[in-house]
Amino acid sequence: MPEIRVRQTNGFLRAYKKLNNNQKDAVDQAVADIVRDPAIGEAKKGDLSGVYVYKFACVKQLFLLAYEYHPASRLLLLVGTHENFYRNLKR
Repeated sequence: MPEIRVRQTNGFLRAYKKLNNNQKDAVDQAVADIVRDPAIGEAKKGDLSGVYVYKFACVKQLFLLAYEYHPASRLLLLVGTHENFYRNLKR
């Protein structure tokens, strides 16, 4: 199996840095799930065409992880709770 490159946008990195360590563990697991099966997320339409959003439990809270994927890479766009998530994603 070819190696899959995982890249991060500045928006993703900013949000990730603000998380607690136990939240980072849950996000890391979600990223591993996406690398293994990129179709796990929900495909978005319209303005966000080509973007997938994976919803996962993170310390008793629902988190969303937006990403784009190609066969050889995953681009992590944004991670966070649902509040203002799509508004921030469109920037």
